[in-house]
Amino acid sequence: MNLDPKKFQTKLLINNEWVNSSAGKTYPVINPATGEKIVDVQLSGPQDVDKAVRAARKAFDTWGKSSGRERSRLLNKLADLIEKHKDELGRMETLNTGKPLKSHTMTADIPQTIACYRYYAGLADKLEGRTIPVEGNYFAFTRYDPVGVCGQIIPWNWPLMMQAWKFGPALAAGCTVVLKPSQFTPLTALRVGELIIEAGFPPGVVNILPGEGREIGDVIARHMDIDKVAFTGSTDVGKIIGKAAAESNLKKISLELGGKGPHIVFADADFEQAVQTSINGLFFNMGQNCSAASRIYVEEPIYDAFVQRIAEIVKKRKVGDPFAEDTEQGPQSTKKQFEKVMKYIKIGQEEGARLVTGGKRMGDKGFFIEPTIFADAKDDMKIVKDEIFGPVMVILKFKDINDVIDRANNSIYGLTGGVSSKDLSKALAVANNIKSGTVWINTWNTFDPGLPFGGYRQSGIGRELGPYGLMNYLEVQSVCISLTNATEYLNPKHAPIVALTSE
Repeated sequence: MNLDPKKFQTKLLINNEWVNSSAGKTYPVINPATGEKIVDVQLSGPQDVDKAVRAARKAFDTWGKSSGRERSRLLNKLADLIEKHKDELGRMETLNTGKPLKSHTMTADIPQTIACYRYYAGLADKLEGRTIPVEGNYFAFTRYDPVGVCGQIIPWNWPLMMQAWKFGPALAAGCTVVLKPSQFTPLTALRVGELIIEAGFPPGVVNILPGEGREIGDVIARHMDIDKVAFTGSTDVGKIIGKAAAESNLKKISLELGGKGPHIVFADADFEQAVQTSINGLFFNMGQNCSAASRIYVEEPIYDAFVQRIAEIVKKRKVGDPFAEDTEQGPQSTKKQFEKVMKYIKIGQEEGARLVTGGKRMGDKGFFIEPTIFADAKDDMKIVKDEIFGPVMVILKFKDINDVIDRANNSIYGLTGGVSSKDLSKALAVANNIKSGTVWINTWNTFDPGLPFGGYRQSGIGRELGPYGLMNYLEVQSVCISLTNATEYLNPKHAPIVALTSE
């Protein structure tokens, strides 16, 4: 199917109405494969946030008290509509982000997005508290309340999926939302907004405001009538969001931030599987993954062969038109990210890491970078310590299992890690000692809506996905009832209701 940008939604969604920015400003959305403008989108400002929050607050009065079954029905309806329009959404996502259509968007983004909505649709009517035995003559239990109005800020690297990760649990819990998609990749977020209206969500439950991250993100984080903010993005910006939330109304926060995932490859690993796992772990989505396997530690006996083999495969990767069926790697999604990655490639060379392959821009238009491999890197190099967020693999050598665990943990991050080994006892021993929210063994980038995702240390606060992700949007209330008026029914003078006798 062909896309007509003239039919793309470009306005703000507030209270189920498509409106222009209060300030009358727009900005160009760029096709990263060509560097050319796709369409101009309305640029929201602080006044638009206020309008959206008022709409969300009003809607919360009824949505927050709606039945779980009704919320489940609407989430499933939204999943149905996304599935119905998956080809359109997939092509739109590829156009706006540069993701290869066949090998990325239609095999990862779309299926995971649909699955996420269906997962939380299944949880919406199962928000069950617990009865709790307490000392004394009391009956105690817990129940859940939705947090309230939630501000949500998502990144440019996974627009559709990150929208689902935020909307799914918030809406299932009974919260209303004000979402700020990245100004670089807002197109599918706005299209899903149209589908939300079509699905029948009440006005004000979902509001979508494309805008500048530093301005609108800060307004959302500081807004006195927003009860919670959820953010996915860099650690530096996450700190700013957390500070703003604390300095305003101490709103609740969940932060899914940066990573520098260590992948430990032992000599006893399935060699070809370990190579492919490393390639998938780093180069998927042009390396623009917080979950990326961006530090590859390879045991000394297989190190040279591993570097040689992985270079052979990477040199043959098809980089180019993201709509072509055989394309494995598209452009970086933004010019800013392209420039950042090229800067780190230069730093890696200056630091003395061995450039095995790649390292250059590809073509004369768009934001394409050659798949790049550095070997013989040292732990104190910036390319080893910093999150590059691009198609740049860094390979290091190790001798000792204890030493490599210490090196793997020597990072401000703790989002993902992994082990390749046929010895599962050894792999589990390593996994149990890697300080990260997710550890993959003989695989990488394996996601499921039921698997919680989030980080240790400066990789974030809280978890996305699974029942843990739902808890971000719920308040737990304890209820304790005195039973003192019932004590007379427990007095021994009362005969039992049923007397049992024996012959």
